[in-house]
Amino acid sequence: MATQPKTHTQNNKNKKKKAKIKWSNLYTFSCFRPTQPVTRSDFGQPGFSRVVFCNESSMHKTKPYKYPTNEVSTTKYNIITFLPKSLFEQFRRVANLYFLLVAVLSLTFSAPFSRLSLIAPLVFVVGISILKEAVEDWNRFLQDLDVNSRKVKVHIGNGSFVDRSWRTIRVGDVVKVNKNDYFPCDLLLLSSSYEDGVCYVETMNLDGETNLKIKRCLECTLCFDAESKFDMFKGTVRCEDPNSSLYTFVANLEFNDSSYSLSPSQLLLRDSKLQNTDYVYGVVVFTGRDTKVVRNSMKSPSKRSRIERKMDHVIYVLFFMLLLISLVSSIGSVKETDQEQTPKEWWWYLRLKDDTDGSFDPDNPLVSGFLQFLRALILYGYLIPISLYVSIEVVKFLQAMLINNDQHLFDELSGRSVEARTSNLNEELGQVELILTDKTGTLTCNQMEFRKCSIEGVSYGGNVNEIVRAASQRMNIDIDSYRFNLDDVDSVSTPGYSREMVEICSDRITDSQNSILEGENGANNGGGSSIKGFNFRDDRLMKRMWVNGSNVWDMIMFFRVMALCHTGIPVENEERLGGCKLRYEAESPEEVTFLIAAQEFGFQFCRRTQSSMFVKEIDPTSVEVEREYKLLNLLEFSSSRKRMSVIVRDESGQIFLFSKGADNIIFDRLGDGGRTYQHATTMHLADYAEDGLRTMVFAYRKIKDSEYEEWSSSFAKAKAAMGPERDELLENISENIEKDLVLLGAVAVDDKLQAGVAECIDKLAQAGLKIWLLTGDKKETAVNIGFACSLLRHDMHQFHLSLSRDSESKNELKAMKDDILNQIEASYRVFINETTKNDPFALVVDGKALEIALMNDIRDHFLELAVNCASVICCRVSPKQKALITRLVKTYTGKMTLAIGDGANDVGMIQEADIGIGISGMEGMQAVMASDFSMPQFRFLERLLIVHGHWCYKRLCKMILYFVYKNIVFGLTLFYYELYSKFSGDVLYDGWYMVMFNLFLTSLPVISLGVLEQDVSSDTCLQFPALYQQGQKSIFFSWKRIIGWMGNGILTSLTIFILNVYMLSSSAFRKGGEVVDIAHLGVITYTGIVWTVNCQIALIITHFTWIQHIFIWGSILSWYIFLLFYGALPPVHSNREYKLLVEAVGPTPMYWIVVLLVVVISLLPYFIYMVIQRTLYPMDDHIIQEMEYEMEVVLDNETWLKEKQSSRKATHIGFSARVDAKILYLKDQLHKKRMFIINSFTNSPVRRSITVNTVENRD
Repeated sequence: MATQPKTHTQNNKNKKKKAKIKWSNLYTFSCFRPTQPVTRSDFGQPGFSRVVFCNESSMHKTKPYKYPTNEVSTTKYNIITFLPKSLFEQFRRVANLYFLLVAVLSLTFSAPFSRLSLIAPLVFVVGISILKEAVEDWNRFLQDLDVNSRKVKVHIGNGSFVDRSWRTIRVGDVVKVNKNDYFPCDLLLLSSSYEDGVCYVETMNLDGETNLKIKRCLECTLCFDAESKFDMFKGTVRCEDPNSSLYTFVANLEFNDSSYSLSPSQLLLRDSKLQNTDYVYGVVVFTGRDTKVVRNSMKSPSKRSRIERKMDHVIYVLFFMLLLISLVSSIGSVKETDQEQTPKEWWWYLRLKDDTDGSFDPDNPLVSGFLQFLRALILYGYLIPISLYVSIEVVKFLQAMLINNDQHLFDELSGRSVEARTSNLNEELGQVELILTDKTGTLTCNQMEFRKCSIEGVSYGGNVNEIVRAASQRMNIDIDSYRFNLDDVDSVSTPGYSREMVEICSDRITDSQNSILEGENGANNGGGSSIKGFNFRDDRLMKRMWVNGSNVWDMIMFFRVMALCHTGIPVENEERLGGCKLRYEAESPEEVTFLIAAQEFGFQFCRRTQSSMFVKEIDPTSVEVEREYKLLNLLEFSSSRKRMSVIVRDESGQIFLFSKGADNIIFDRLGDGGRTYQHATTMHLADYAEDGLRTMVFAYRKIKDSEYEEWSSSFAKAKAAMGPERDELLENISENIEKDLVLLGAVAVDDKLQAGVAECIDKLAQAGLKIWLLTGDKKETAVNIGFACSLLRHDMHQFHLSLSRDSESKNELKAMKDDILNQIEASYRVFINETTKNDPFALVVDGKALEIALMNDIRDHFLELAVNCASVICCRVSPKQKALITRLVKTYTGKMTLAIGDGANDVGMIQEADIGIGISGMEGMQAVMASDFSMPQFRFLERLLIVHGHWCYKRLCKMILYFVYKNIVFGLTLFYYELYSKFSGDVLYDGWYMVMFNLFLTSLPVISLGVLEQDVSSDTCLQFPALYQQGQKSIFFSWKRIIGWMGNGILTSLTIFILNVYMLSSSAFRKGGEVVDIAHLGVITYTGIVWTVNCQIALIITHFTWIQHIFIWGSILSWYIFLLFYGALPPVHSNREYKLLVEAVGPTPMYWIVVLLVVVISLLPYFIYMVIQRTLYPMDDHIIQEMEYEMEVVLDNETWLKEKQSSRKATHIGFSARVDAKILYLKDQLHKKRMFIINSFTNSPVRRSITVNTVENRD
């Protein structure tokens, strides 16, 4: 406890020093461009009509300056729209519309059943569905409530700030946002904890970029740096109207009788985060739905699954069948009622005019026929299963519960699990063909690690990656001993190298490789320390061993570049490993990683002032000294420069330029004497890139004092220049100093993937899914991640679409279109070429090129190329472009799309896709709130799709087909009896039988089928990922299967009715000679149907549990229990069913014999079909089931392994595909090695001398 005050004081000192650094004096380019008052005539006109009264939010409570509140909603409904919108959603279903018609008809006198029995099921089904929608939308409301209830400090007057919820913030409020907090709305930056009003903002939630953005307030508001000073602050902002552009902001600030121009550099956007800055003050400009991030989002769409949409077509077929048999009944009734040969004196016997509703009026047959048609529509309505929809709702809800409670989908680190936020799309998970994924926070975990480096042409940090190790295991070779020898072959084939050089260097290389491997093994065994951001193992550099090298000067300069060329600040001391270790903050995560690495190598950047940088470094004698470097200039990194440089003066007065950047940029600026290590470094960079690592090259140069003075004078003039040519002028002058560089080496940083991402992508690829990467990051970063997660491989043909400099400089739309179209056509010619058509292809597109490629007259050509590539990577993509790509791909290909992301910039893509998944990570909850499913990490997508998706798809398909089957069996027996009874209009079954059939006697078994059915186990699903393709091909819900099950239902119903009629009508039914009447025939036929449909579902089920046994056999038992109790009621209630089971059919053996024969004969056709299919035409799941249930089969069984191998789809992406490609490469290299040895021996002087001696001896 005694050390706490000291630590607190130290932290305060660090913050104070940090605040005194004026970054605006160091940076040179557009971020800190001088502003000048600008008077725009646009303000006050349409598009630029917004006026904000700063610190006077009360002015915005009334029109014309009243703006939306800051409350944001992602719900589908509100109190007013819930009922009409939810009813519309329910009656989009064709079956519900039909039963609404039936309910209306039940109000007439032609209904064969009571009104309650027809209206109640519709109300129940629609009510359950609406209730489910209400519960799901309520959960969205609760998540919105959590976001809207977040707290932020708001100025309430007199210099006082109080905590208020986000929802209460109004335009004009002054708010204070602290470090690591999100901005609650779009703010105009007024001041920050830094003396010159600079702050760092993380926009990863908006554009996916990990680099921090630098924002700077106007100089006129710098003085408002304390809460007490805001009592006197007043100003007016006139700006553009709300829009979706994240990168533009046109506005003026009127303050102290002056007007100041504002730019995007002063705008802090909602859902971005304050980083590396203790606090900022800002005034609210846009709130709620006016904020730019919300403008980029979409309303929550109502999604319907493909199976549900196809069900509508199935209902159309059933409705056509219903109309057909109703028409037949109507025509038959008219014909029988109007028969001329029927004597009128017989009417007294038929009693057609007594107690009739007009359905059988011989005097008016057409009217009675029409009424009979309406009656038949209601009577045969059991062909259209209204209970199917409520059963599906129940099943999907229970499926979602199983997904939510799957322990394999729980992340212990975050304490979160996969959550189905809507249950409407469970079966869609089993039909996905294309995945569109974000990068930052979705594939990566936003952590950088220093992994490898190349210094003086020597690589450090290990060379053997997972791909090579897996390939060596498959080839059964020790790749560690082969690796460098294989590289030697390439070296030999390079001009300037001799065989003698290779032989001399081989021992040193082998020894070096052994030391690397020993270091790696030590780390794996716990010998290395765990340091965040530093995952480097090589004894040649660690523990100051580098001082023993042959060229220590270049080593020192390499580490100095790492320790000095950055924008970082040490912010906190940490006692670790017995020494003082510093923690750093910087503009980009790579810079933090370099500072940590430099610290581990003995070059600790310890503090910074406005003009100096201090480094504790190791001199060649292994002594630690602190050196001061005067910071003369900082030429910052930008997307166009692709490099960063600092100019410093050391303690001896020498001036150095330290530079780091992209390899091609730095190589172009090397001097003639600075390319010593270029060839070796290039080879190492290629290896690092293949491993998916981000690379950067280090270089330096000495600058003479006279040269620097001349350059500094020109640079100062350019920096003070005004106008649009300022940046170009600065760039040209920077080129004059960043030349004649000396190459030192390169570094490789790992943008760390989330755990299991590579394995997940590999399994998804084997299952037949394509993966597109859509990111706001730059192309180089996206390509590196593509290699890291195995979306790219070294032998792929990569098509890069980007605007050429000529077309971009012209800025003419036609020229840019022609440029992109020519690139697409050239790429497609390569694709269709006979020699390359079987090779893997990848497409990499940047944002500007993508904007052109998605235009109406080019998009078809672009999509044709893209969908034929194994993987597609789109870089610098805006949120709206993500949504547009998703929509176009979904429309163009017709494939099931799944979008997954973690930030607000992914919301549009998530909502546009067939299935949207939000990562519940560290970047807010916007993506989760807009998603259909949420998960803590990307790796859970493997089990969610391949296991649960496959199960849910197959369960629902079986359930729907069975439902159609059982309702056809039940409904058609009513029609057959109508034919048998000469269209008399009698109903074969009691009314309560009709209600009980779908409500109790067949409902629970079908629900258990939809919830618990498993064709194979979860482990088997993951071992045989190609089973997933059954859903992609819609095998189990194709029209062939639908028609087949309909035919099975028709055949079964015909068999049941014919057997019952002809077995019971030809002889006496009881001992007294009584024959069956309609009550007997009805109950026996009904019993046969109950037994048959329940035994049929037992044949369908492949995974039995005790629950299913109880439901199936319990449903049959419940029929007898119902019949017993119903028959025990007085005749006034039970009608003709009074004691029917106890006294009439139960004691009769004929009843039990008929039921047994009916069930066996009815199920025989399906049983024969099942035997033939599994014997002669088995599917993959049939074969796997046979092997899985054979007890003697073990996992290494030859048949099992063969089926397992064949079940993997041949793919060009994924870890397995990269291993296969690496094996081919290594085999080719080994062949070259053998040929080289043979040729070397053949042409060697030793062999010639042996040959000559042999010939002489023969002579």
